[in-house]
Amino acid sequence: MNAKIAKSEIELTILMPCLNEAETIACCINKAKEFLQQEQIPGEILIADNGSQDGSQQIAIDNGARVIQVPLRGYGAALMQGIKNALGRYIIMGDADDSYDFSQLTSFLAKLREGYDLVMGNRFKGKIEKGAMPFLNKYLGNPVLSLLGRVFFRTQIGDFHCGLRGFSREAILDLNLQSSGMEFASEMVVKATLRKLNMTEVATSLSPDGRSRPPHLRPWRDGWRHLRLLLAYSPRWLFYYPGLFFMILGIILMMLLVQGPVKIDKYIFDIHTMLFSSLFIIVGLQAMFFFVFARWLATFSIQEFQEREWKIANFIKIFSLEKGLFLGIILILLGMGGSTYSFLFWMQQHYGQLLPSQVMRILIPSFTCLIVGVQVIFSSFFFSTLQLYRGF
Repeated sequence: MNAKIAKSEIELTILMPCLNEAETIACCINKAKEFLQQEQIPGEILIADNGSQDGSQQIAIDNGARVIQVPLRGYGAALMQGIKNALGRYIIMGDADDSYDFSQLTSFLAKLREGYDLVMGNRFKGKIEKGAMPFLNKYLGNPVLSLLGRVFFRTQIGDFHCGLRGFSREAILDLNLQSSGMEFASEMVVKATLRKLNMTEVATSLSPDGRSRPPHLRPWRDGWRHLRLLLAYSPRWLFYYPGLFFMILGIILMMLLVQGPVKIDKYIFDIHTMLFSSLFIIVGLQAMFFFVFARWLATFSIQEFQEREWKIANFIKIFSLEKGLFLGIILILLGMGGSTYSFLFWMQQHYGQLLPSQVMRILIPSFTCLIVGVQVIFSSFFFSTLQLYRGF
C-alpha cells in the first residue's frame, strides 16, 4: 500500500523502533494500517530495526511495513535514524510492543495539522492499565523526573517519557538530537522547550505489553541517564543554585563566628563550625565558576542556548582577565595578612602553645581568602582561554 504512494504525497510516517519484537510487531503494524486506512491518510509505516535476531524484520515486511537497519544500538539511535529516513511530513512514534494503540492516533494528527511541532502523549491524563507500568516507574521515576523537567526548563509537559508522541519531522531534525539511549525521550522535550517549539499534550492510554520476555527498559540505569541529561542541560540547577546557597551560608556563618562563639540555647558554634563555613564558601564559589563555564560554552556552542544566555555572554565580556587577577591578588593579600598576623601573635607568645579558639578564628578566614583568591585567578585565566577560542 505505502510503496505505491509518491514520496511527496506522504503526510504521516508511523515510526516504531524494534529489537526482537516478533511477538507483537505484526499487531502494531496492522493497527497502524487500520488507522491510515480509516482516516484515508497518505502515509507509511517505518520500522527502525536495531539488530533483531528473532525474525522481526521479515514479519514487518510481510505485513506491509518498510524496514531500515540501524547498526548503532540504542533506543535513541534507532529512532533518530528512523526520523532521518522517514518520508512523511509528520511522524508519530511509538514502541512496537503493543503497549500503545496505533489505531487511535487521531488526536495526535489533529494537533500536528493545527501547527504544533511536538505533540506529547500523557499517560497520566489518560489511562494506565493495571500491570502496564511498574510501581516505581508509575509513582516515583516518571513523576519525579517529569517534575524536575518542568521545574528546570519551565515547561508544562507532564509526561516526559511517554513513548507515543507526534512531531514535525523538519522541526525535530533541526534539534540535532544526540542521545542514543532511553534518555532520547527527555532530550527531545528539553531541546524543543529551549528552542521554543510549539508543544502540546494529548491524553493517551498505556496497556501491558504483549511480550513474554522482560522489557528492554532498566529502571535505575535509564532513570539515572534521564536525570543526568536534565542536569547537563540545566547548569543553573546543577551549579548555580547549589553554589549560591553554599556561598551565602558560608559567608553568613563566617561573619558571625569570626567575632566569637555563637550560643543558641544549649548549642555552641565555634571554630569547628567555621571550618565548615570555609568549606561552604570554597565549594560554593567553585560551583558558581562551573556554572559560568557551562553557560559560556552553551551560549556559543549549542544553538538552542544562544537567545537565552546573552546575559552570561555580556558578563564574561565585562569580566576581564585583569579584573579577575586584581580581585584574586587582593584576596591572597588579605589571606597572607591574616596569616602573618597569626605568626606574629605566636612569636609574641615565644612560640609556645596557643589557644585554638583564638588563632583559628584568624587563620580559617585567612586560609579561605588564600584559596578563594587562587580560585579566582585560575578561573580568570580559564575565562581568557575560552575568550581566545571564541575570537574575543
